[in-house]
Amino acid sequence: MARRMPLLFSAFNMLAPSHHDHGQWVRDESGQRDYTRPEYWVDVARTLERARFDLLFFADVLAPYELHGGSRDAALRTGLQAPVLDAASILALLAFHTEHLGFAFTENVLQEPPYSFARRASTLDHLTGGRLGWNVVTGSIPGTGRNLGYGGLPEHADRYARAEEYLRVVYALWERSWEDDAVVRDRATGRYADPAKIHSINHSGEFYDVPGAHPSEPSPQRTPVLFTAGASDRFAQFAADHAEGVFSSIEVGDPAANVARLRAAAAAAGRDPASLKIISKFAFVLGSTEEEARRLDDELAETRSVESLLIKLSEGAKADLSVLGHQERISDILNKTGDELGGFRAQLERAPDHAWTLERYVRWHGRRHAVGTPEQIADAVEHWADVGVDGLNVHYLISPGSWEDFADHLTPELTRRGLMRAEYDPPGTTLRERLFGAGARLPASHPARRGALQPA
Repeated sequence: MARRMPLLFSAFNMLAPSHHDHGQWVRDESGQRDYTRPEYWVDVARTLERARFDLLFFADVLAPYELHGGSRDAALRTGLQAPVLDAASILALLAFHTEHLGFAFTENVLQEPPYSFARRASTLDHLTGGRLGWNVVTGSIPGTGRNLGYGGLPEHADRYARAEEYLRVVYALWERSWEDDAVVRDRATGRYADPAKIHSINHSGEFYDVPGAHPSEPSPQRTPVLFTAGASDRFAQFAADHAEGVFSSIEVGDPAANVARLRAAAAAAGRDPASLKIISKFAFVLGSTEEEARRLDDELAETRSVESLLIKLSEGAKADLSVLGHQERISDILNKTGDELGGFRAQLERAPDHAWTLERYVRWHGRRHAVGTPEQIADAVEHWADVGVDGLNVHYLISPGSWEDFADHLTPELTRRGLMRAEYDPPGTTLRERLFGAGARLPASHPARRGALQPA
């Protein structure tokens, strides 16, 4: 058997009371209620570094979910990703308190002009020592578009067209504006930079006009590590063209086929399929015995919010599921409803038992994670390695408890099996170097680098 490469491990979180834990902030042992306190996040980051995670990845939304029940009330009532703070604001602090851990933040291309965003990303890449990643998203919540002045969320195709141009602008600013030797720092002459080696990008496009030069000197990576997330065919093409890492729901349908689809898209875009890091979601409940783990899983199920789960299911299905009764049987729901369920109908049709009530199905849906001893959880991780993913995006169920369990019990077992790196690279290694084992810069074949050494 060929020697297995270690997986990448990303910790998935959000500066909100509840992310994918669905209401577990109510439990005594949850620290997520302290999401506004910097000390909490420093502790989380240090724990993740002790567990040898590669990345702390922050999700984000700019408006509450509002499809379920036709308003934002349910999301606010349960604390599901609302209220929410700006994760990018704390990355420099977390980098100061760690040596190796990488950080990725989510930013919608609608929310900030590319010129100012490019400076913010360069700032963070400098202040984290090159440990920065950006999750490029196009938005999915109508309130985001309304509150940003678009009169609603632009159409799907329009959002991707904006994203394509947005990337062309920031690529030019990061990669083409300053030549490699533009920064002189000559103390004898007092000359900091050579203006002749700093170029305006002269971009004029459908959505953005950016005539000037990048206001920041090049950062360690120049361009942060590029991630994206989604599931549509257009997303797959966008990821194949631009992304270095993809967060996707590989487990829906045929996981191996989903991995192959993304790699084939990368190959069709002229890239090495192995250069696209595919990262699937993963969550776990751990115990010293299987019985203990299942008992804890039962306890967590009691405090998991059914309403919170339905809010997320409504968003995924693009349908208001609040019209369904929690005690209605799946068979009855399928018999009396049609297109108004959106994508949720297909999910219900795949339910293990159509005699279940909606509540039972939703509670079951919220428990689709690995449960068991460290050895059993490692078996589940090994399964995903065999499917062909490059890494796992680990969701907490209780924070910081899930991270502490990982550090104390899973890291040793995963390391023993070769599923996790035995040690970090030396301090000073950028996120891109850690993930790809090459240089800090994007490869020359990436669209951001094409013509990068030529003045704009």
